[in-house]
Amino acid sequence: MAKAFASQGDLADKKISFTEVGEGLYAFTAEGDPNSGVIIGDDSVMIVEAQATPRLAQKVIDCVRTVTDKPISHVVLTHYHAVRVLGASAFNAGQVIMSDAARKMVVERGQEDWESEFQRFPRLFQGHESIPGLTWPTTTFNAKMSVFLGKRRVDIMQVGRAHTAGDAVIHVPDQNVMFTGDIVEAHSACYCGDGHFADWGATLEAIRAYDLAAIAPGRGDAVIGRDAVNGALDRTRDFVDSTYKPVVRIAARGGSLREAWDAVRSECDPKFKDYAIYEHCLPFNVARGYDEARGIDHPRIWTAERDMQMWADLQG
Repeated sequence: MAKAFASQGDLADKKISFTEVGEGLYAFTAEGDPNSGVIIGDDSVMIVEAQATPRLAQKVIDCVRTVTDKPISHVVLTHYHAVRVLGASAFNAGQVIMSDAARKMVVERGQEDWESEFQRFPRLFQGHESIPGLTWPTTTFNAKMSVFLGKRRVDIMQVGRAHTAGDAVIHVPDQNVMFTGDIVEAHSACYCGDGHFADWGATLEAIRAYDLAAIAPGRGDAVIGRDAVNGALDRTRDFVDSTYKPVVRIAARGGSLREAWDAVRSECDPKFKDYAIYEHCLPFNVARGYDEARGIDHPRIWTAERDMQMWADLQG
């Protein structure tokens, strides 16, 4: 490769924030690194997103213990990506929940995704030797399920394809707060390498319809207040559309992947270059957009080898 992936050189630790987004609801964020969510019920706690390793998951647990001593009973995983799920064992939760579509993607590509992400972003796998293996759910659902943490109802739903085909969101009705996973980001690039560009906008609008009081996004700071929520939804949609539309134009005339890369940079750099993980996401976003624009609906599996070949092709 002409040069390393941007993320391979991103080795500095990020500052952790633990922000209350509603009564008994918290967002664990770290300057664009993967977020986790915390939902405190009457007798127990639900965690949203498990981090990439048990060591990193322990940082979430440490934050939880500053606000409650209730046991952690549930872990909900919004999708299958390694940086979201491989730390799940640290929580010792009786229930690990993901959509049925997300579980199928663990079967299809979980190991390949782990190896690919480990190569791309080594800092996010601190303590990787403690990962016991792929994370498998104890419970799956289609469309929607509800969990009751005592009297507190938590709705876990699929509202459309976006970041992956198996995306779930977690809504807490009593506070009208949603944990969106990587469907929504806050001043952070969307990773679209396994995404569905043509569906993403409608999925964002389905989230907007809840008129939410706050969002805990997949990456970036907590988003509090209806105006801020709508702003985050608008910026996420602009990012996705600004990535995909130039690729569609290039693909329609039979242009190359490298031409699509140049067109996306021209469109997106002026608006998004300062977003967290922008350089890391861009090559994968362009490659997936190029596939989708040419009619490949089911994202091809990323492997460590495919990553390197794609990057070499883009470097020319």
